[in-house]
Amino acid sequence: MRIWDIEPKFLCRKHLLGEHRELHAIWNILTKNKKGYSKHPETLRWRGKLKSLYIRHEKLVKEMLKRGYKHNSELDKNLAKGKAKQNVLINSLEEQKQILKQKGCSCFSL
Repeated sequence: MRIWDIEPKFLCRKHLLGEHRELHAIWNILTKNKKGYSKHPETLRWRGKLKSLYIRHEKLVKEMLKRGYKHNSELDKNLAKGKAKQNVLINSLEEQKQILKQKGCSCFSL
């Protein structure tokens, strides 16, 4: 599971759409009290920050639409509570950039 902290415009198709899918998984775990991956570090860093997760979703959707992808999976804005800013990183922004660059995809070359 991975929610990047890098601006979505830098993500390749695979990572943009993959993050969107995983964001929905984390949202469901946190809002519906699901057990699967509830102890995963990526899930834990979003506890108490559903507002921030909602904002990240909106950024992903904006980029998806800009690229011509369809979007039909809105989040319930009424559930977007807590902190509006994510301040816990699993990897620094520079480490995240290096991880993506090592994947051999087109991240950062868009």
